[in-house]
Amino acid sequence: MKLFILTLLVVLLASCKPGTPSQYIQPDDMEDILVDYHLARALTHNRDVPYDSVPYYQALCLQAVWKKHGITQEQFDSSMVYYYMRADRFEAMYKRVAARLEERALILGATEGEIGKYSSLKTTGDTANIWADRTRMAMMPIPPYNRWDFTIEIDSTFQRGDSFLMQFVCDYIYQDGSRNGVVYLACTYEDDKGKDTTIARNLHFLSTGISQLNFPEYDDGDIKKLRGFFYLGDGSDRSTTVRILFLNNVQFIRFHKKRSETKKDSLQQDSIPVEGGTAVADTVSAGDSIGGGQPLVPADSGTAADRVAARRGRPLPR
Repeated sequence: MKLFILTLLVVLLASCKPGTPSQYIQPDDMEDILVDYHLARALTHNRDVPYDSVPYYQALCLQAVWKKHGITQEQFDSSMVYYYMRADRFEAMYKRVAARLEERALILGATEGEIGKYSSLKTTGDTANIWADRTRMAMMPIPPYNRWDFTIEIDSTFQRGDSFLMQFVCDYIYQDGSRNGVVYLACTYEDDKGKDTTIARNLHFLSTGISQLNFPEYDDGDIKKLRGFFYLGDGSDRSTTVRILFLNNVQFIRFHKKRSETKKDSLQQDSIPVEGGTAVADTVSAGDSIGGGQPLVPADSGTAADRVAARRGRPLPR
């Protein structure tokens, strides 16, 4: 009897769980619309049009999205506010949206411009994309959804003197308020005496488009720890207006330092017979100097022997 009462209570509680009011777009439909919404915005920014014409083309693309799903922009905006005010549900929805957009990385511009130069890189090699975290993320200026921490795993492929590039595409969906996105990166090095040194860099990105944070090489220690975070500020006042930062195509590129190799100066031996049977080299190293340290400048005409003799300021032996 007790088991029956307990089961009945569970069923009643489940049936009383509030759903999405009918005046708003339902979750599954909203998810489909958000996928198309981001695709439309990405396609707009990939167009080869002047920057001041982007809003016009974006409006056309979004009108196509509203027409496809049989909704108005007002319905979309009000539904966005409804879900935005329920941040936990909204974050879960955006995770699914991001996963679906992963499958359409090409459409989102994964092979376009600067962001595409490293899209096909593997995780090894002199230049490698070593990002292993999510490549897409939605953020809101509301804790805990306003911060995304990450750590780069250090392994034997890292070398002293490596440099890095963090790059991504950001898309601000703001109804009002200031945009204040930050990416922070810190690298800890250990020198030959076991002493740690930490170097940090940060970048504020305030508009939609590609953002890049360069991290310079450091030769005085081995890389011990590499970590950072994305942060979306200006969220102390919870409002009913939508403020979303959508990050996509996140990449973290590692560059091995090019090691200079000592090369022997190669002299081109145009064996030209001269008096005494000695051959004279046709080329002289640019580093050689005669008469006050001035570099040698090749003559425009004459044989190899003529040119060398002219450089040395003496006539050819006859």
